Amino acid sequence: MRKLLPFAKKYWYFCVLAPILMLVDVFCEQQMPMLMSSIMDTGIKMGDKPYIVRIGLMMIVLALVAIICGCANQYSSSMASQGFGSQLRAAMFRKIQTFSFFNIDKFSTASLVTRMTNDCNRMQNTFMMILRMMIRAPLMFIVAFIRALTINAKLSLIFVVAMPIILVAATQIMRVASNRFRIMQRKLDGLNSAVQENLIAIRVVKAFAREEFEREKFYHANDEMTQAGIRAVSVIIWNMPIMMLVMNFSTIAVYWFGGQLVSAGSMGTGELIAFVSYMMQILFSMQMVSMILMQVSQAKASMNRVIEVLDTDPDIDAPEEVKAVPAAERPQVENGSIEFRNVSFRYATSTTGDNVLENVSFSCKSGQVIALIGATGSAKSTLVSLIPRFYDVTEGEILVGGKNVKEYDPEDLRLAIGMVLQKNVLFTGTIRDNILWGKPDATDEEIEEACASAQALEFIKSFPDGFDTILGQGGVNVSGGQKQRICIARAMIKKPKILILDDSTSAVDSATEEKIREAFRNELQDTTVIIIAQRLSSIQHADEIIILDDGKIADIGNHVSLLANSSIYQEIYQSQLQSNTRGEEQLI
Repeated sequence: MRKLLPFAKKYWYFCVLAPILMLVDVFCEQQMPMLMSSIMDTGIKMGDKPYIVRIGLMMIVLALVAIICGCANQYSSSMASQGFGSQLRAAMFRKIQTFSFFNIDKFSTASLVTRMTNDCNRMQNTFMMILRMMIRAPLMFIVAFIRALTINAKLSLIFVVAMPIILVAATQIMRVASNRFRIMQRKLDGLNSAVQENLIAIRVVKAFAREEFEREKFYHANDEMTQAGIRAVSVIIWNMPIMMLVMNFSTIAVYWFGGQLVSAGSMGTGELIAFVSYMMQILFSMQMVSMILMQVSQAKASMNRVIEVLDTDPDIDAPEEVKAVPAAERPQVENGSIEFRNVSFRYATSTTGDNVLENVSFSCKSGQVIALIGATGSAKSTLVSLIPRFYDVTEGEILVGGKNVKEYDPEDLRLAIGMVLQKNVLFTGTIRDNILWGKPDATDEEIEEACASAQALEFIKSFPDGFDTILGQGGVNVSGGQKQRICIARAMIKKPKILILDDSTSAVDSATEEKIREAFRNELQDTTVIIIAQRLSSIQHADEIIILDDGKIADIGNHVSLLANSSIYQEIYQSQLQSNTRGEEQLI
C-alpha cells in the first residue's frame, strides 16, 4: 500500500476530510444509546417530561449531524477513490508506453488490459471502502467497547470470548481466499485473451466458418474462470454465517446474563438497552472489519498484479548520461547510415535458446536502397525491428548515423525512422488524423503531397468526406491496398532518415508500386530505404540486396551480381519467372 498511496496524493484533501467526517458521525452515533438510557432510567422513571423532550431533541440534532456527515463522508471517499483509480490507471498506462516488445510479450496484451481495468477498479473500490469503513469500524469498536465496560465490566467479558473467534475465522478465510482470487485473475486474463483474439480476427473466423470452434474455445476459458471464481467465493461465503452465528450467541448471552442482573437490581433497564446497543455496534464493527478483510483479500491479488507492472523496468531505455541532459542537447540521428557488426539475436521467450539471427554483418550509406529477401521465417522482420531498437541485440552492435543505437534515447532514435509494418495498423479517427501520426504539425499541403507520393490521394479524394473520412478500428472500412498506401503516406510525411518497408506493397499492383518507388527516389533522396519484399520486381532497383537464409546472410549484392553469382537468388528468380510465364500462358 505504501507504493500505491502516492497516487492519492493529489486528492489528499478528500482523504483527510473523509476520516474527520467519519469521526463526527461515529461520535454522534455513540451518544444515542447513552441518551436513550438516560431517558429510560431518568426521564421516564422520574416522569420528567421536559427532560425527555430535551434529550429527545438532542438525539434528533445528533441524528441529523450524523446523516450529514455520513453523506459528506461518502462523497469525499468517492472523490478520493475515483481520483486514486484515475491516477493509478494513468501511471500504469505511462509505464506500459515505456515497455519494449519483450516487456509486453512477458505480460501479454490481454493481461495488461485486465490489470488496467478490472484490477484497478477493484483496488479503487477497496480504497473507497477503507476510507469509509476502515476508520469507522475500529473507532466504533473502541468507543463502544469502552462505553460497554463503563456500563458493566463483567458483562463485557462476552466480547472477550466472541472477538477471537471472529478474528481467527476471518484471518483463515482471507489467507485461503487471497490465493484463490489470484488464480481467478489469471483465468480472467485467459478469458479476455480469447475474446480479444476472436474480435480482432472476426473476419478470418467467419471466412473459415470457425464460429463453433471459437465458441468452444470461449466456453472453455469461461468455464475455467467460473470454476476459479466459485472456488474463491466458496471460501468467502463462510464469513457471514460465522459472523451471524457469533453475533446471535453473543446477543443471547447478553440478554440471559443481563436479564439476571436487571432482576437482581444491579443493572438498570436503560443500562441493559444501552449495553445491547453498544454490543450490536461492537459486533457490527467487527463484521465491517471482516468484510474489509475479505475485500482486501480480493484486492491483494489485484494489488500485486498492478505493482508488478509499475515495478517493471523497461529493458530498453536511454543511457543514464543521455537522460541526464536536456532533450535539446541529446544525441540526434545525423544521417541514415546503418551498420550491423556481428549481430546475433534470440528472443528472451525462446524455448530452445537458439539464435534467430546469427553473426549478421553489413553496412549501407545514407540514401541507399537496401532490400531484404529470404524464405518465410528467415528473420527479415526481426532484423529490421532491431534498427529502431524494438528489441536489443543479444550479441554485436548496430550503428545508426555512426553511433550505437544504445547511445540514443529510444524516442529520438524512432523519431528519425519511418516504418510501414507488415501488419498495417490504422487507428480509429479520420484519415487526416492517421497521417498526422507521422508529423503532428503537418500542413494540409504536406498531407496532400505525402498522399500523392504514396498514390493514395486519388482514392482519398473519391470519398465523400475526403481526408475527414472516419476510419474504423484497424481501418476496417478501407481495402488492404488503400490501408497500405495510407500507412506509407504516414511514414513519408515525417521525412525520416531511415524508411523501413516490411512487405508494405504486397496489396498494390505493380504499376502503383513502381510509382511509389519513383516517389522514394525523387522525394527521399537522402533517406535510407530498407525494403522487405517477396517479389523480385519490387527490389531489382535496390543498391544492395541481402539474402537471408535461416537467420544468416547467404549473399549480398545488387540484382546483376546476384543473378550471376548467387544460386539462391537464381533459384528465386527462375521460380518467379516461370510462375509469371505460366500466368501469361493461362491468360492467352
